[in-house]
Amino acid sequence: MSEQPAPALTVHLAFERYASAPEPGVLTRHAFSFAGHYDPANTHFGALLACNEETLAAGAGFAPHKHRDTEILTWVLDGALAHRDDHGHAAVVRPGQVQYLGAGSGAVHSEGNVGAAAGPVRFVQFWLQPDEFGAEPRYALRPAPNGSGLLTLAGLGELRRADAALHLLRVGPGAALPALPAADYRYLHVVRGGLGFRTAGGPRGVGRELGPGDSLRMSGAAAVPVDPVAGPEGVEALLWEMHSAVRYG
Repeated sequence: MSEQPAPALTVHLAFERYASAPEPGVLTRHAFSFAGHYDPANTHFGALLACNEETLAAGAGFAPHKHRDTEILTWVLDGALAHRDDHGHAAVVRPGQVQYLGAGSGAVHSEGNVGAAAGPVRFVQFWLQPDEFGAEPRYALRPAPNGSGLLTLAGLGELRRADAALHLLRVGPGAALPALPAADYRYLHVVRGGLGFRTAGGPRGVGRELGPGDSLRMSGAAAVPVDPVAGPEGVEALLWEMHSAVRYG
């Protein structure tokens, strides 16, 4: 059984992300070490290997490339993202949908702005380490649940990481946030609006605010934001619930 992490709550702001331009017309902002950017103190969080904010200009995209043994989940913010892979899946991903690609033993895919688009497509993409390797690749595209609160996009046992889940947190202006699921690792990424909270109760608590692109990393079950409340525009955020970290060997 893995050792539980010490309680810690850490804010990472959008401007602190490493920016790269891997293809013409593509701007990527990385939350962790990625490709040519290496930070030995920031290679992953929990089982999460990557959190990339992508902006693809009209006509831009990623040429076919291969993934293996990675769970890839994509959430579109604006525009439409065209996906095609070598296992016969072709789809257009739009806001309000979550795309899942379990690369398994190997999947080659391309991603691009939809051909007739006049503006950019913006999306957030997560890479998660599976706990089953060399499996048959699989794909799914599904609508997100309607409503507000804590909504599950990919539940425990649905991914090839049995102890991880992805949730959508959606709360109206000025409303209190619902209780977050208990887990050793929780990663919250704000995509719209904002939220405020205190880092601890009592006089030692520091007030913090998060806006689009900002993230909150919570390790240890005791690390929770105190009195979290949505900002004046409400908040929409993606929340990872993870009960173990990256495994080696």
